[in-house]
Amino acid sequence: MINGKGDIMIKQFVAAAAAAIVAIGASAQETYNIDPVHSQPSFEVQHMGFSIQRGSFMKSTGKVTIDRAAKKGSIDVTIDATSIRTIDPRLDTHVKSPDFFNVEKYPTISFKSTDLVFDGDRVVEVNGELTLLGITKPVVLKVTNERCGEHPINKKPMCGAEATTTVKRSEWGMKYGLPRAVGDDVRIVIPIEAYQEQAG
Repeated sequence: MINGKGDIMIKQFVAAAAAAIVAIGASAQETYNIDPVHSQPSFEVQHMGFSIQRGSFMKSTGKVTIDRAAKKGSIDVTIDATSIRTIDPRLDTHVKSPDFFNVEKYPTISFKSTDLVFDGDRVVEVNGELTLLGITKPVVLKVTNERCGEHPINKKPMCGAEATTTVKRSEWGMKYGLPRAVGDDVRIVIPIEAYQEQAG
């Protein structure tokens, strides 16, 4: 039998424990803001069947949330299509034209996901939707080299990884140069560095 004072203490303990559990659950979600300087997406595509040509996008922004305990998360990335760069200014002008990225009409490319696949605590795959030229289609990103820790210079907590996928550009309506001049299969490589948001 517990007296009134003991009963109050037990209730206080239970309330404190419940609050702690809620706090732990809330803190399990980590939010990261992508560092645009070190997270520039690049692409590779066959040219005339002889060589691989490459380009990249110089500006991108985004946010990643991860709850490793619940094995859940989300990704929301926006790429500035007008920031595309290749090996030649004349080619830059062409790939920005309606033949390819049509940046005047579609200045941004986006990728969104709420379906992250984990292997233990590491994200190994992301199932999401890529919006390009106004068309949205499912895309699967393979994630490798995920690593989290303290940045060695500024001491901020951050995570890094590399995400890759291969898509057929024709599925987004980008058909110029098919089937021989420019390949249909485009390999996309996204190096990611992202800083963890700090409370307050």
